[in-house]
Parts: sequence; structure tokens; C-alpha cells
Amino acid sequence: MEVRQKVEVIAVCDTCGQLRPLRLRFEGPDYRLHRVDVDRVLSVREVSYVGIEALIFLCRARLEERERMLELKYTIRSHSWELLRWIY
Repeated sequence: MEVRQKVEVIAVCDTCGQLRPLRLRFEGPDYRLHRVDVDRVLSVREVSYVGIEALIFLCRARLEERERMLELKYTIRSHSWELLRWIY
């Protein structure tokens, strides 16, 4: 299910400069804040849209005790995170 929603992310940067999201938070359609713990980053790919560089993270995460897959986009220039879609 495609979402395309801005989210708050807690991430770690290792000694090589690689980002890894740990947790994200977003406001749902019910106006509640939802917290998602990222269990594992399965893949990271670099993309470039008309000069806008970004990283797409495919992650396995837990939302309300259910395990799901999701795609997160990190836009390098603006330092912003976006939840692209949930993969069931």
C-alpha cells in the first residue's frame, strides 16, 4: 500500500558514513502517533530523480506487535525521511 508520508526517524551513522534507520514515528489517519521499530534493513539502493539524490531502504519492522515490510526514502540534500509504502 503506497503511503508517501513524511516521518520522524531515529537513525545511526556508522564509522563509514552509512545510515541505518532504527525507529520511526508518524501520525496515522486517526491522528494518533504510531511508533515503528525497525528490526532489520534488508537492502539500500541509491536513486537520483532529476538531480535529487536519495536512498531507499527496504526494512523489516514491527508496528503494534505485527511484523511488516516497508520502504523508507532518505533525501540527502534536504535530510528528510519519507515512508513510501507498506509491503504486506
